[in-house]
Amino acid sequence: MAKLVINPNKKVSKINKEIYGHFSEHLGRCIYEGIYVGEDSPIENVNGMRCDVVEALKEIKVPVLRWPGGCFADEYHWKDGIGPKEGRKKMINTHWGGVVEDNSFGTHEFFELCEQLGCETYINGNLGSGTVQEMSEWVEYMTFDGVSPMAELRAKNGHEKPWKVDFFGVGNENWGCGGNMNPDFYANEYRRYQTYVRDYKAGEHVEKICCGANVDDYEWTKEVLATCFNHSQPFQHGFMDGLSLHYYVHPEGWDIKGSATDFDENVWYKTLSKALYMEELIKRHGVIMDEYDPEKKIGMIVDEWGTWYTCEPGTNPGFLYQQNTMRDALVAGITLNIFNKHSDRVKMANLAQMVNVLQSVLLTEGDKMVKTPTYHVFNMYKYHQDATLVESSIETETIGTQEEYQVPNLTESVSVDENGVLHLTITNLSVSESYEVDAAILDREVKEVKGEIVTEEMHAKNTFEETDKVCVKEFSGVQVTEKGLKFTIPACSVLHVAVK
Repeated sequence: MAKLVINPNKKVSKINKEIYGHFSEHLGRCIYEGIYVGEDSPIENVNGMRCDVVEALKEIKVPVLRWPGGCFADEYHWKDGIGPKEGRKKMINTHWGGVVEDNSFGTHEFFELCEQLGCETYINGNLGSGTVQEMSEWVEYMTFDGVSPMAELRAKNGHEKPWKVDFFGVGNENWGCGGNMNPDFYANEYRRYQTYVRDYKAGEHVEKICCGANVDDYEWTKEVLATCFNHSQPFQHGFMDGLSLHYYVHPEGWDIKGSATDFDENVWYKTLSKALYMEELIKRHGVIMDEYDPEKKIGMIVDEWGTWYTCEPGTNPGFLYQQNTMRDALVAGITLNIFNKHSDRVKMANLAQMVNVLQSVLLTEGDKMVKTPTYHVFNMYKYHQDATLVESSIETETIGTQEEYQVPNLTESVSVDENGVLHLTITNLSVSESYEVDAAILDREVKEVKGEIVTEEMHAKNTFEETDKVCVKEFSGVQVTEKGLKFTIPACSVLHVAVK
């Protein structure tokens, strides 16, 4: 029996709701067809946004949305996406599929989407191929409430009042598709560009996100921070509010990646082992950040994460369309538990990507929509948003089929919400074994419990023909004991228990 100890009296850190954020890029069918179908579409929409998609995303309480990329951000020129749609420039999306980008989804449409979702906005600016003036004018266009050329242009295009930009990324992956820069060069460019990302409204701060490392490039983190902190005042904390980190799980490596649906137990455990690597990345980059920012004023922003497989056979390889199985549900549960546990440093994360791309929460085909296993995990974990992480620990055993890719059988995290309700999320990584868990909750009398679970055979997925093969189901197997709780978590499952 696995012993789980929860200490509600030991509050650790706030779990920012933004940890449960999402990412939408001009890539494949994420925005076009997935989110945006245009006002004239026969698919039900409000101002071009699919009603079914918006309602599904509202259910999981999407807290923040990152746009327009990704690699696309550093070749995106925002003025191409404003004004009458018939006059907007068309371009070839050279990064993703070589298709025509007609810019019908631009700044106004993005804010319309976020207003419908009720979520915060995370804009990624073009440092790679854009100018300081271009970035500065975009911020002015979006946020300035006064007399200025950009404010007048915004009003001319139908939106007199400014919007609120919550987060602004100054470039994306500038070590790669965003310009192939060295860290010191990027850091100096970052310092220059961010100077002109101004706060135009008193009391309204645009949080600036600096481009951080790709996976385990600790040299990038070190050199970017050293350059940004050089000749700066302590209160400026390196001119940034956040430093990004990107990490994708490729089961078979970057070149092959592996199938989204055809895998065996060896690949199952290899995938989950690679998902668990996120914790080492957070710890090691965090140690470097602590050298410069011991008070943790700078958030670690994991604004691209998730599984990345070989795209589905018969689809455009540049569209990165993949199916989503119980394996992805486990990756989501494991990763979100890790983010919760490190919420003192991790302040935002953005799953890649929202619809029809990589580890998406929704898939669409014409007027049909399906919620993926990953969606259902986000739906169960939404109770952690803005809750407080409490101290917890669990006894685990090591499982797996290959020595190199051994994993713990269980992962967990526990938070308490504003109403005093404890939320336990726990994952069982085993393909075949269920485990008894004996949970001790210190200094609390359990009055009421409610359980819900996502569990199925490891290959299980939702399709347009069978939409609810994997879904959230009631879990009635939680017993209240003298000291806390007792339950058996089935193999291959993600479980949420709410405790009053």
